[in-house]
Amino acid sequence: MDARPPRTDADERTTLVGFLDYLREAVARKSEGAPDGRIRAAGVASGTSVLGLVKHLTAVERFYFLGEDVGDWAATMRVAPEETAADLLADYRDAVRRANEVIAGYSDLTLPAPRTRRGAAPSMRWLLVHMIEETGRHAGHADILREQIDGATGR
Repeated sequence: MDARPPRTDADERTTLVGFLDYLREAVARKSEGAPDGRIRAAGVASGTSVLGLVKHLTAVERFYFLGEDVGDWAATMRVAPEETAADLLADYRDAVRRANEVIAGYSDLTLPAPRTRRGAAPSMRWLLVHMIEETGRHAGHADILREQIDGATGR
C-alpha cells in the first residue's frame, strides 16, 4: 500500500479514502518490527498497547462498514495471550480491505452508511470523516507508544 497522503487534485472520494488508508497504514506499520511482548504490553496507565490499538481499530472497521456487532468495546483494546501480532495485523488488513469494498459500492457519499449506533444512519461522507478522525487519533497514540518501545518514529 502507498504510504503517502493522496494527491491534492483528487476527487472527494479519492481524497477521503486516501487519507483514511494513509492513516490505516501508519497504524499497521507501528505494529511491525518490534518485539511481540513489547507491542502487546501496556505503554500507559490506561492499559493501551500498540496491538490493542490495532485490535480496536479492526473492531471499529467491522462495526461501521461491515455491520458486525461489538458486545464490549473495552475488550477490543485488550489483547489475549493467544492472539499474535501477525494474526491481529492480518485481521486489521482484512477488515480494511473488506471495508474498502463496501465504500467502493457507494456512488453517492450522501447515501446512508451501512451502520450507526442509534438513530438515523449518517452519510457515507460523515462516516469516512469520522473514521479519519478515529484512526488518526489512534495513529498518534501508536506513534507515542512505539517511540517508547524502541525509539521508532515517523510513519
